[in-house]
Amino acid sequence: MAKIFCIANQKGGVGKTTTTVNLAAGLAKVGQRVLMIDLDPQGNATMGSGIDKRQLELSVYDVLLESATVAKARVKADRLEAAGCGYDILGANRELAGAEVEMVALDRREKRLRTALASVGAEYDFILIDCPPSLSLLTLNGLCAAHGVIVPMQCEYFALEGLTDLVNTIKQVHANLNKNLQIIGLLRVMFDPRITLQQQVSDQLKAHFGDKVFDTVIPRNVRLAEAPSYGLPGVVFDPVAKGSVAFVAFAKELVDKMPPASALQSAAPPPEDVPVVGVNPTESGVGGANTAAATQPQEKNHDGV
Repeated sequence: MAKIFCIANQKGGVGKTTTTVNLAAGLAKVGQRVLMIDLDPQGNATMGSGIDKRQLELSVYDVLLESATVAKARVKADRLEAAGCGYDILGANRELAGAEVEMVALDRREKRLRTALASVGAEYDFILIDCPPSLSLLTLNGLCAAHGVIVPMQCEYFALEGLTDLVNTIKQVHANLNKNLQIIGLLRVMFDPRITLQQQVSDQLKAHFGDKVFDTVIPRNVRLAEAPSYGLPGVVFDPVAKGSVAFVAFAKELVDKMPPASALQSAAPPPEDVPVVGVNPTESGVGGANTAAATQPQEKNHDGV
């Protein structure tokens, strides 16, 4: 039985799609059977996996409207097979934007993805769902289908405010629609250890959420940003880049930490509200010499960071 995880954060630009495609490739690389579902009408996760969204005969749109099954609509990421990182994709394109309007009047509109995945759950070890950066009917379908949520976030103040909104959303879905839903963990992404504020926010997250914060940290890495323009996850595009190595390490951590899917059926309630991170301007260097030193351009290494 597959473990079903949403990659979600209501704040935009935090690396949800980058996390989804690289985690899928990393899990495949360590021997897991993976299905990646693109629930974003922009279709970036589809394109970033080497699939042309304009050429899709069937997509997640057809699955949500029950005109096709997951088994018929999924495609294989053939370009990734040679690197040992191949996984299946339930892709998305612009058609998906119309699905929300069409589903409003339908029965079971928030649980259609859960119903569709029931027929293929035994074929995979992990199912990863890339959610759009909003609480829409599409995101709600992902949350209702999932055992839990992996939250990629930057260690910055505004990211904490977005995390507060997401925790409240998860609490509501847990209470009303999906008793299995929980926060699987927080993944620190685009992390730059030279910035004092990021270190402070990271420490606050560890203190408040404890083992819900993954040990693996994804560094800020230009090779991960370049990879989508080649239609590849960074793990395949440049396997030795720091970001790629970190995502493979994260995949291993996830495999090692996660119990069987049956054990995820009885979820604990989501954690309490996110703490407000108080920053001492003198200690953090905000408006002072420390900030200037932390943000000065540094010499790039071979990964372009």
